[in-house]
This record gives sequence, structure tokens and C-alpha cells, in this order.
Amino acid sequence: MTKRMLVAIMAILILLLASVASAAPTVGQILAEIDQLLDLEADGTAKVKITQQRAGEGVKVYESIYYLRDEDDAFLIIMTAPDVEKGNGYLKQGDNFWMYRRNTRTFQHINRDESIAGTNATGEDFENRKLSEAYKPALDETGREIIATTKIGEIPVYQFELTATNEDVSFPKVVFWVRTDNYLPLKVESYSLNGTLMESAYYLKYTKIGQQYMWVQAMIVDEFEKGNKTVVEIQNISLQKIEDHVFTKSYLENLSK
Repeated sequence: MTKRMLVAIMAILILLLASVASAAPTVGQILAEIDQLLDLEADGTAKVKITQQRAGEGVKVYESIYYLRDEDDAFLIIMTAPDVEKGNGYLKQGDNFWMYRRNTRTFQHINRDESIAGTNATGEDFENRKLSEAYKPALDETGREIIATTKIGEIPVYQFELTATNEDVSFPKVVFWVRTDNYLPLKVESYSLNGTLMESAYYLKYTKIGQQYMWVQAMIVDEFEKGNKTVVEIQNISLQKIEDHVFTKSYLENLSK
């Protein structure tokens, strides 16, 4: 083998190795990274502010305190504003989801996809659920994952499509735009079963807690009823252990007094 041939072979090997190193990850790998990054693995307490704009109705602001138990994904929400909602609440334990009304002091069993206090937020939005358990990569006609590298503004992102693995989700199809440098989602489009774009979610701000991340500001745009949008802000985050008695009907009743 001549020196020239050896140099040529080495150059080809270097190009091949560089190509492998720069190859985009699979959708499955990205989902695993997202689940790891966003799973705080701790109980959580936070103040949640929801600013909702509806066409022809103006702007309404809702505030609540949110409690999450990491062990079993139970959560409790107590409304603190506006006055008409103050003292109302929501409690999820296992497969049970209850709405509490202060004026009647009654609990009503509701579905996870029902609205929280008349906003666009639902019980599912407050669950600490792994993305890889609810969705799988969508495939094109050749059996390949639907993924591409593009940009949102000046930020390089991976764009990929997912389909639901079961019916226990609000949308059977979603499209993600995820940063290439840290895999944090920046945008998610959600589609109905017939392919209609229903809403677009923009994750505007994250905070880092240890080695994990948590989004603290998001905007959800209603693509079906134009003119409607919702901004969700999360503040005063605490990851201290929450006692089990917090996730009970009696505790929610006491909070509402």
C-alpha cells in the first residue's frame, strides 16, 4: 500500500467518523432525554398563574396553588383568584379526579380532559407523565421516523412527529420542536384524529433545578377557535416533601374555608 493510498483511506475514515458523530439522534433517544430532563423526581409545590384571552370576552386571570406527589402522581389544586373561583379545587388520586365547589361543599367526579376553572388547562396538563409512555415515533411510508433538523428563529431544533400509544391522551398526534443542544421542547403542535391542528404550545422559559429542568412560562394558542390563547406562569417552586394528608378531600375542604 502506497503512502498516498494510506492517506486517502485515513481521510475517508475521518469523514465517516465525523458523519456518525454529527448524525441526528433517533426520536426514541430524544424522548428518553426529555423524560430524564423534565422528571424532577420529587414532590412539588408551586403558584400557578393562568392568563386567558378569549375572542370577544377580553382577558381573565386565574391563580392557584398546586401540590404534586411524585410517588404516585397525585395532585391537588386550590384556586386563589379570581374571587368567583377562590376556594374551589381539584384533587387527583390514582385514576380518580374530583372537582370541589366551595359554595356547595361538594365533590364531583370528572374526567382528566375537563377544563380547570373554565380555562384551557386540563387535569392532564398537571400530571407528571413520561412522554415516552404516552407516545411513540410516527413513521413515514418507508418505515422511517419522521424527524428533521430545522430552526425556530435562530435556534437549531429537531422537528419530529409522535402518535399516541393509547387513548388516554388529549391528542392522538403531536409534532415537537426540540433544541438540538439540550433537548428542551420549544414548541408543540397538537392534532385531532382527523389531522386538524387544534392548538400550538410555546415553551417560553425554563428554570434549572439541580440537573433537571422545569418550564415556568408557556403560551398555548387555540388554533381551532382563533383569537383564543392562554399564558401559564409557574412561580414559588418548592421541592420539599409533602405529607400524604395533603392529597385528601378533607384537606382540600379545609383549605377552601
